[in-house]
Amino acid sequence: MNITKGKTVASIVAENIKAAHVLKKHGIDFCCGGGVSIDEACEESGVNYSVLENDLRIVGNVSKAFNYSAWELDFLVDHIVNIHHSYVEENISLLLEYADKVAIVHGDHHEELITINELIKEVDVELTTHMKKEELILFPYVKQLVKAKREGVKPNFPEFVTVHNPIKMMENEHEFSGEIFKTIARLSNQYTAPSDACNTFKAFFEKLEEFEQDLHQHIHLENNILFPKAIELEKEFQ
Repeated sequence: MNITKGKTVASIVAENIKAAHVLKKHGIDFCCGGGVSIDEACEESGVNYSVLENDLRIVGNVSKAFNYSAWELDFLVDHIVNIHHSYVEENISLLLEYADKVAIVHGDHHEELITINELIKEVDVELTTHMKKEELILFPYVKQLVKAKREGVKPNFPEFVTVHNPIKMMENEHEFSGEIFKTIARLSNQYTAPSDACNTFKAFFEKLEEFEQDLHQHIHLENNILFPKAIELEKEFQ
């Protein structure tokens, strides 16, 4: 993996998804904040660039599980819906249940749980509407662009005029959800359950961390791979 100080965080992860684990370990945002250079990210997070570079080179020697950047966009869209949208739909209700129960039982001694409970409810509303907009508006248009290119025809341009418009909205919503989880991670001491935590409390924090990891991967695939490629594809018809 080619690593330079000027290379963006997003491009590093796009080249090798395993780099995401290294960046997360060092507290560097690779999804919503992926547009900055590695050097800038290190400076903002107080990370020694040489240490990070060494860690990235080690993981770079490990073969990639999936080369998402090489996938056709319609296939990538289906992957996002079938894997990440399905994950959210299947797990958000459990998070809500855990959040309510733990806040009721432990909220008196751990007031942060009251806030986390409210934040999870915000995430539920945000992601539910966000994913429907993608599935009903943006993703069908991306698939139409792919189909038009394969068949050598012009696509039917949508009411939103250009793919830039819904993409900008989706990126803003990603930023909102990402910031909520940054707050949750801080309030939960990076998902570390306290010594007096019951099993439900521990399970809640474990599921929260898992949910955040899936969300980071989800946002990365869209912000750093799908969206830029969709913009470039649309340009071919203009």
